[in-house]
Amino acid sequence: MDALLVNRLQFAFTISFHYLFPQLTMGLALLIVILKYLAIKKKNEHYNNAARFWAKIFGINFAIGVVTGIPMEFQFGTNWARFSTFAGGVIGQTLAMEGMFAFFLESSFLGLFLYGEKKLGQVGHLISAILIFVGSWLSGYFIIATNAWMQHPVGYAFSPDGSVHLTSFWQLLLNPWALSQYAHNMIGAVVTAAFVMMSVGAYYLLAKRDIEYGKTFIRTGMGVGLISTILLAFPTGDFEAKNVATHQGAKFAAMEGLFETKQGAELVILGQPDMEKLRLDNPLHIPNLLSFLTYNRWNAEIKGLDAFPREEWPDNIPLLYYAYHIMVGLGTIFIAIMLLSVFLYWRKKLFESRWALWILLLSFPFPYIANTAGWMAAEVGRQPWLVYGLMHTNAGISATVSAGNGLFTLLGFLGIYFLLGVLFLLLVIRTINHGPSSTAESH
Repeated sequence: MDALLVNRLQFAFTISFHYLFPQLTMGLALLIVILKYLAIKKKNEHYNNAARFWAKIFGINFAIGVVTGIPMEFQFGTNWARFSTFAGGVIGQTLAMEGMFAFFLESSFLGLFLYGEKKLGQVGHLISAILIFVGSWLSGYFIIATNAWMQHPVGYAFSPDGSVHLTSFWQLLLNPWALSQYAHNMIGAVVTAAFVMMSVGAYYLLAKRDIEYGKTFIRTGMGVGLISTILLAFPTGDFEAKNVATHQGAKFAAMEGLFETKQGAELVILGQPDMEKLRLDNPLHIPNLLSFLTYNRWNAEIKGLDAFPREEWPDNIPLLYYAYHIMVGLGTIFIAIMLLSVFLYWRKKLFESRWALWILLLSFPFPYIANTAGWMAAEVGRQPWLVYGLMHTNAGISATVSAGNGLFTLLGFLGIYFLLGVLFLLLVIRTINHGPSSTAESH
């Protein structure tokens, strides 16, 4: 193993594990606001207890997310020092703002929401929930803006020493890539929270305990989830795909398994990339649909990988292709599950249909898989660039960190994060087993 591969594996593992937690907190922040609003509007303590219950799970996620997020920024200096030297004058702006503004806003008002309800009153408690939501979504934007600059650099100039510095703060912050990526990412977080909430609700109904809370969780998750799963596909997913097609043509061709430039390109649903013969095996596709979805013309030309120099191709096309198709496939399944749930609810059969409740109970891992696959597609597809068009990945690693050093710390992260994962599961399972009724009794 060389140092580049080890450093990439370490960053991929730590960031993938870390993002399991913020995606739920960002989605739950919105759902908690909705529950708290319903409590005030309906003057019903039931919704207050539901909001408090999910705030506890939010707090556990937030704490583990903070612990696993701290090493991420240190890795910029330890494993990716040359990248930090090159791009720190740009990405340091958004990363600092995330820590100084968004994180402190979210953490401060989370404490108030959890422990200050009696002093704040109901309206003040709602305001604290809204500010938690604002803080978590603002935090997400600053991180997305950082990543978007690496995908589509804007607002920069080269310094005499070869590094880059910021020339326009607003170009960085309002990067068109960031706007579409942010919308898609945050809707994905809401989908995760909706499925998790519905899963817990289904568990309560199947276990025949906390029945009314179970129904509330399913209704709330279903209402938000139906809207968010549709928005995930269109327009946010559509905008993202068109962005990639416009600015990262080789990545787009690899995602779609398009090895040859075509007019009237087909949309591939299934198939296996054959990198020796440069083709898709056993393809299942819809003729001309990729051209129409990309350029709104059935016979539009789509550039295949043959239109780009081999050195510009993503360095792991099969992984990119499968990650992208897993994300899209699961997104389609999410819409189907939500439509099925709404149909059964409309027929007043959802809460009594054990098979449907089992589907909801067991579906909660899949948004995590879809979000992870989506980020894998975004990051693997950017390779071989660390900053697209400006810096290759192999030029960004630290010169003094050997493969052995990187492997040692990677093994350390594996062990520590395993323990954190077990602790997280125990705390969440304990909270769910105590249930919202215990939250009501404590108040």
